[in-house]
Amino acid sequence: MKMQDKTTQPGLELDGVAKRYGDVVVVEEMSLQAKAGEFIVLLGESGCGKSTTLRMIAGLESVSGGSIRIAGREVTHTPPMQRDIAMVFQNYALYPHMDVAQNMSFALRLAGTDKAAIDKRVQEAAKTLGITHLLERKPKALSGGQRQRVAIGRAIVREPQVFLFDEPLSNLDAKLRGHMRAELALLHERLDKTTVYVTHDQVEAMTLASRIVIMDKGRIQQVGTPEEVFQRPANLFVAGFIGMPGMNLFAGQPRANGSGVRVQRTGINLPCPSTLENHGALTVGVRPQALSLLESSVSGNPALGTVRMQVRVVEYLGAESVLVGELIGEANQPQPDSASSRVTAVLPGRLHDLLHRQVTLACSPEALHWFDSGSGQRLAA
Repeated sequence: MKMQDKTTQPGLELDGVAKRYGDVVVVEEMSLQAKAGEFIVLLGESGCGKSTTLRMIAGLESVSGGSIRIAGREVTHTPPMQRDIAMVFQNYALYPHMDVAQNMSFALRLAGTDKAAIDKRVQEAAKTLGITHLLERKPKALSGGQRQRVAIGRAIVREPQVFLFDEPLSNLDAKLRGHMRAELALLHERLDKTTVYVTHDQVEAMTLASRIVIMDKGRIQQVGTPEEVFQRPANLFVAGFIGMPGMNLFAGQPRANGSGVRVQRTGINLPCPSTLENHGALTVGVRPQALSLLESSVSGNPALGTVRMQVRVVEYLGAESVLVGELIGEANQPQPDSASSRVTAVLPGRLHDLLHRQVTLACSPEALHWFDSGSGQRLAA
């Protein structure tokens, strides 16, 4: 019998899964397929429906419509303990009266697993996570990072088909979050299990995910690899949400003579693809990292492919500086500070001498992203 390629095996399938509370739609007919061993990250702001989706996969929330399959098996109405999943919660959910070993083995003992098998799994998981020396301690004697490792260990010993993580690093400090991200990536590589990970932190999403599912108001906005959602955002929401700092977005109108796009109430003129010359109202985006500083200032309207700004803030981060300011208007004056006039640029070096000055920034045509101002959807250029 020919072995099935693992990359084609189903890990998790959501088919039109929805969640409603009366007339309130929390998750709207969500469909998603994750291959066996894939690391899927559900990313979005608070209230977008990502945690509700995870809880429906786990069986902790009932579905209002659609179906869920794990490893090809229908589990839509199956109790959580019978779904072959293991979940790691944001608040760790450890039993305070049990020591680490008892916490890790609880589900196995409840299932009647042989004691020798339990001890072996606990020891192996503890060694993998570097917590063997903590097995006899109670949760109150552990740090936040140690408690999170125990919670992960409790999931590992169950050897499930699917791991579910609900914002597991949000209670840790920044340094420990960075360390645990690397640990989770190594752990996933070692275990090679389908994983669904919920977070609002795009750094976690970009560094951990095989694919990112970006959600807003209960709907999927884009599904893609970290490179795809960063390089080719599907719409204005994704463009503004992904990237630190966020993408600069300028409203514009193609010029009648096909010489580019005139940006909102400024002399800025950006190169426009010929396919978009007759499109109408556009929104053009450029990432702060794609802008470069021109050494000499340009008087009047800047040349094609340049943006002028009044620098209001300079944030020095060591290897680079973040410049924040406003677009320069047609009267050679900064526009009133607002989200629509703000410009952010990430440039190498220490640039405090640019504070309160007007500077000219350049960008290549290839660095520009084009969106329909009405629908917000990305335009093929």
